[in-house]
Amino acid sequence: MISLGRKFLAELIGTFLLVFFGAGAVVITLMIVHGSATPNPFAIGISMGDWLGINVVFGLAIAIGIYAFGKVSGGHFNPAITIALWAVRKFPSRDVLPYIVAQLVGATIASLLFALCIGQTAVALKLGATVPFYNVGYFNAIIVEAVGTFLLMTAVMAVLDNKAKPAVGALMIGLSVTASLTLISNITGGSINPARTFGPYLADTLLGGANLWYYFPIYIIGPIAGAVIAAFVYNYISGGSNQIEESS
Repeated sequence: MISLGRKFLAELIGTFLLVFFGAGAVVITLMIVHGSATPNPFAIGISMGDWLGINVVFGLAIAIGIYAFGKVSGGHFNPAITIALWAVRKFPSRDVLPYIVAQLVGATIASLLFALCIGQTAVALKLGATVPFYNVGYFNAIIVEAVGTFLLMTAVMAVLDNKAKPAVGALMIGLSVTASLTLISNITGGSINPARTFGPYLADTLLGGANLWYYFPIYIIGPIAGAVIAAFVYNYISGGSNQIEESS
């Protein structure tokens, strides 16, 4: 049996890697394109190629984290995934809160450390925080985040259902993250993960940056709803078992 402490640390480090490298890539890209002319308020100077590069970093960070720590904690690194697996009885209730706490702590440490490395410029750029883009409504953003997370959760369910080899499973989930975020990043900022948004938000608050908490419900409701719906839909279509895997 793997202790809860080891699972907690695995989830913390995995989420740390996701936010430090993924959100960090957003900040670095914004620093590179700073001052570029934009054709309209919806454009922020980041091209589709830039978004693809950023989201490849997100996907690779997720894939590496899952490959490294999946055998310990399952490699969730995302409260929406933890809650969805619990909802379809594939994750024990006793571990849900510790996993979510680990994910939020890991994301926050990542944002604070990144700010320490880059300085006030990173805080001025919101530490790569996610917010809806120009003229994207609150409800619209929730739907986009839900659909984006649906793709990710479908990949997670398929990997579990097919008992994929660790490297293959990690790659498939990482690719699903890259595919999802490449589409939605220029709409909602591309979160599909409450912890990914929480870390930069809290660090911004602690370091005197922008107050973005008004938008946080988008990145709670959308990802959790999308993940839970995907888990139930996948189980229904595949005829999957609803039994709790207590060893998770």
